[in-house]
Amino acid sequence: MVQMVRAKLQEKAGCHANAMGTSWCNLVHLTLQINQGIKKKRGAIASETLMPPSFEALKDSNFPREDNTVHRKEKLPNPATSSSPPPSPSPIRRRGQGRQEAMGDNSAAAAAASPRGRFGRICVFCGSNAGNRAVFGDAALQLGQELVSREIELVYGGGSVGLMGLIAQTVLDGGCGVLGVIPKALMPTEISGASVGEVKIVSDMHERKAEMARQSDAFIALPGGYGTMEELLEMITWSQLGIHDKPVGLLNVDGYYDPLLALFDKGAAEGFIKADCRQIIVSAPTAHELLTKMEQYTRSHQEVAPRTSWEMSELGYGKTPEESELTWHEYIVP
Repeated sequence: MVQMVRAKLQEKAGCHANAMGTSWCNLVHLTLQINQGIKKKRGAIASETLMPPSFEALKDSNFPREDNTVHRKEKLPNPATSSSPPPSPSPIRRRGQGRQEAMGDNSAAAAAASPRGRFGRICVFCGSNAGNRAVFGDAALQLGQELVSREIELVYGGGSVGLMGLIAQTVLDGGCGVLGVIPKALMPTEISGASVGEVKIVSDMHERKAEMARQSDAFIALPGGYGTMEELLEMITWSQLGIHDKPVGLLNVDGYYDPLLALFDKGAAEGFIKADCRQIIVSAPTAHELLTKMEQYTRSHQEVAPRTSWEMSELGYGKTPEESELTWHEYIVP
């Protein structure tokens, strides 16, 4: 009896153990299936992320950008077969053009009416003071505007005060080049604040005039003092001697230079100035008239010596080629 009961218990225990084993096996199998499913899902996600879409899926698609506009690649015309002209480039704006338009400046119309002539650069001699009357400052502004309208660059004494500063700033604002030549000793007195345009520093007054002459195609004197008159007279003298054949103009603002012109006439009448050399100086009361006359100027006087025979040392400057940064040949006014 006891053995029968023991056998029954063992049978039940075995069935229970078998059931538990089956359940455990089922659980393990299910877990493996779940893991395999997760791996497959991850692989699919990775494939969708890494693999680019096919060309067929893209060729008809329009992709919106961040600016919410749709960009399509348009076919460009073939220059060989297209009859339409190519698009013209945007016009280049000169420096100061925007300021002129904003101020209502009529320089553009003046430029169209006054095409560029024989002068690329003009040297202007003028005072480091503005004078006692507004007419002198107005003349400097008008001359600067006339240079801009003819696309002529300015060479001047390098100062930023007086009539020098007015004309230099006007030309620079108009978009034309400005070159100032100034001795180092005059920089503290003739440059106030920032300089205007490009500035070249030289050692002395003689080198200043030689460099200004070398850089210029013509010369104009505005009202000024001893320095302006000395520069004007030296350019006249150099023309008479044959050092250069460039026009020399005198802007006779409100008759300022009438006494000087009368002195020239007196010198010619008394036999100290040759009649043909009296014609070296070109004068006019307005900038437009003066530049027009200078454009038409031709030398009529006989030079004292050929230009090629003049060297810097012969002008009394006492510099040899070794003592100067420029050679004698470079000092000869081209």
